[in-house]
Amino acid sequence: MRYELYYWPTIQGRGEFVRLALEDAGADYIDVARSRAKGMGVAAMLRVLEGAGLARPPFAPPFLRAGASWIAQTANILFYLGPRLGLAPAGEAGRLWANQLQLTIADLVAEAHDVHHPIAGSLYYEEQKREARRAAAHFTRERIPKFLGYFENVLARNPSGPDHLVGARATYVDLSMFQVMAGLEYAFPKTMARITKKTPKLVRLAERVAARPRLAAYLASPRRLPFNEADVFRRYPELDAA
Repeated sequence: MRYELYYWPTIQGRGEFVRLALEDAGADYIDVARSRAKGMGVAAMLRVLEGAGLARPPFAPPFLRAGASWIAQTANILFYLGPRLGLAPAGEAGRLWANQLQLTIADLVAEAHDVHHPIAGSLYYEEQKREARRAAAHFTRERIPKFLGYFENVLARNPSGPDHLVGARATYVDLSMFQVMAGLEYAFPKTMARITKKTPKLVRLAERVAARPRLAAYLASPRRLPFNEADVFRRYPELDAA
């Protein structure tokens, strides 16, 4: 099957979590909004968001077309793709556990975004800098350690060993955790230098994911967009507590 991924073409954002799974599996997919082929591009994505005759239209990107199915929300897309790409546990209990962890990652990503947009996403960062400083102090001192400490503990308690978050093989949750670590290290390098001293298992997990052959090739390619200040993870030095 050829998948169609719909996401904004200039940022990694939440779409990157889906893209990492597709790339790692060597899946046949097209990044619709980035494509210059006829009928593709941002206009094609906007047509879907406007309804485009769908009985169940998505609210926002990312969303995925898989044959006749349209699936939205990052965790939901990965819940669908995981078994099909060989990136999910075989049993129901394992798949639900993976989804639970992915939803927790989604909570962390939302909080990371809200650090630089604490009042409203429709306002520029420059319009809410004072509030962002206050949000950042809380996020860097309390929330990042709490989230990463939780995932470090999940690795330590995995019955199959600390190489993966779920089971004995890589899953989409491992790939997503790599993306979180990369994003946080970009946005909050001082904070992460302090916190990661206490999360060595997460650090090693991220290193192993980055070294997976297909992902290593993707990360070194132009397809992997750089982090930037229009993205979910943004580097504003004034928000990074030492």
